[in-house]
Amino acid sequence: MEIPILSLMLLVSLVGAVVTFSMGKNPKMAKISALVFSAIPMVLALFMLTEYVQTAGGYQFKESFTWIESLGISYILGVDGISVPMVFLTTLLVFLAVIFSWDVDHRTNQFMALLLVLELGVLGVFMALDYFLFYVFWEVVLIPMYFLIGVWGGPRRAYASIKFFIYTHVASLVMLLGIFALYFEAASFNGFYSFGMEDINAVSPMFGMTFQIIVFGALFFGFAVKMPSFPFHTWLPDAHVEAPTAGSVLLAGLLLKMGSYGIIRVAFPALPDGAHEWQWVMVILAILSIVYGAIMCIAQKDLKKMVAYSSISHMGIVMLGFATFTEIGIAAGVFQMFAHGLITAVLFMMCGVVQHKAGTRNIPRLGGLAAKMPLAATFMMIGFMASLGLPGMVGFVAEFSVMTATFDAFGWLLLIPVTSIAFTAAYYIWAMQRTLFGPLTKEIDTDHLHDVNWYEALPLAVLCGLIVLFGMLPALVFDYIRPALGTVLGLLGGI
Repeated sequence: MEIPILSLMLLVSLVGAVVTFSMGKNPKMAKISALVFSAIPMVLALFMLTEYVQTAGGYQFKESFTWIESLGISYILGVDGISVPMVFLTTLLVFLAVIFSWDVDHRTNQFMALLLVLELGVLGVFMALDYFLFYVFWEVVLIPMYFLIGVWGGPRRAYASIKFFIYTHVASLVMLLGIFALYFEAASFNGFYSFGMEDINAVSPMFGMTFQIIVFGALFFGFAVKMPSFPFHTWLPDAHVEAPTAGSVLLAGLLLKMGSYGIIRVAFPALPDGAHEWQWVMVILAILSIVYGAIMCIAQKDLKKMVAYSSISHMGIVMLGFATFTEIGIAAGVFQMFAHGLITAVLFMMCGVVQHKAGTRNIPRLGGLAAKMPLAATFMMIGFMASLGLPGMVGFVAEFSVMTATFDAFGWLLLIPVTSIAFTAAYYIWAMQRTLFGPLTKEIDTDHLHDVNWYEALPLAVLCGLIVLFGMLPALVFDYIRPALGTVLGLLGGI
């Protein structure tokens, strides 16, 4: 009998959250509990990576049973080459976020339990093969992130958490309307009601053009807000600036990827003709996000806000890759999701380190940190260099592949998004020069100025190692992604 490895990951996260939450009077045990229960899914994810057959295509490790038969709702889980890297990334980042948050002493049990609930929701989104189940997990993710920002956030945490909730919840309701439209339309073709992704996708090419255009628009709106794409991005900088460091890491590393994952897992296969009609909207929004995010970064004085706007720019690259409708473009878009998850985790962790040690994230008030914090400065430089696309690091492979696909698909239109490379280099190098080098400023709290602690250094070292590993050997990820794109490309006419 095969072990239901996907359900086991979800169950461990759920049980871990309950156990950790119950340890209210013992913060140390709550941390150890969270560490153990976040390590188990990561080990299972590594096992899944080794057992996954890259050349097989289709969904593997499938689990299915009927949940509410009268409504056609089933509990169906499965992973393919698109979701496998994201499942591994999820388990890795939650495990490292638990370690990085070792110094949290305010309601520690609740903080750690919410990280595990967040893991449960994100894993469910990447595993679900039933639209109803997908939506349930999608909504589960909102709750822990709302409380992480609202309870452990900065001075404007109440405003930021409410804004995050309203934006993403309204968007997900529009997405839900799109899912119900698919459900009823598919039933008129196959004669039975089912929320199963494979059941609906089997008849999706027969949907009428007007229906496809309208419903794709609804789904795309829900996913674009989550990514977030310009002009639906305004919730993100506020949420990031106020969120605790672990919250920012998981928000940028995982939650934004749910939006781009939804486009390729839900919107493209279910509504391929609608996708073609919306292609230029996707291209325009992607280019606006890339250039706008990069320009806004130059104007930021808060280190964390700068990194937040850089996420808008880099997620625009993901959408641009998807909008090419080519194998290399979509594969590079998925790889960029994975790469950005690793890189942005380093960047937000370093924002937290600078805040804790120097007492401020205000770039003009910083300076000379490299002399006092050499290890921290090294991690920050690796993160910045990876994010600006230095060859040999994971960001370069993803961005170069997307730009190549963009030129193949749209020709000299590439000149507009490629300008962001100059802006990106400018804001990162300028921020590095002002933050790390030169003399120490009087505003820095030198009493607390020391290098990274072990619980900060360990996650940063692991992430920086993986950034270089996958930058030098991108095939480790691409070999999972490429074989899984056949179905999507076939529907889109990309092969």
